[in-house]
Amino acid sequence: MSLTVDDLAPEFNLLDDANTPVALTSLRGTRVVLYFYPKDDTPGCTTQACALRDGWAEVEALNITLFGISPDSPSSHAKFRTKYDLPYPLLADEGHTVAEAYGVWVEKSMYGKKYMGVERSTFIIGPDGLIEHILHKVKPGEHLELIVKTLNG
Repeated sequence: MSLTVDDLAPEFNLLDDANTPVALTSLRGTRVVLYFYPKDDTPGCTTQACALRDGWAEVEALNITLFGISPDSPSSHAKFRTKYDLPYPLLADEGHTVAEAYGVWVEKSMYGKKYMGVERSTFIIGPDGLIEHILHKVKPGEHLELIVKTLNG
């Protein structure tokens, strides 16, 4: 079953890059942007993360709470965040259960080999916990612009 707009966002409780637990329910009352990405410190994921960093003033003007989520560990996230001076937390979905709950743990293919991995996708969750927007198969270099455009109508 895939998620759609107006569905209640699946709950999660994940560790961030500082080993601090983050629960979605604790963020009620704020608009939350979750962006799922495949792997720390890879070319596309670095482009995506740094574009958000470079446009951080635009992100802050949207009055949102933003998190990146991947199957990497909190320590991998900490290194990635420090290396690129990312101004937002990264959440560790090591068992990819949250990616599965959001429908972004999918079969992928590279050089003819099939494997399971994260589809680069973004979920915008309203203050009430309902999904407002879903952005599938996001291109790393267009991510910031897409979020801003989506939230500014």
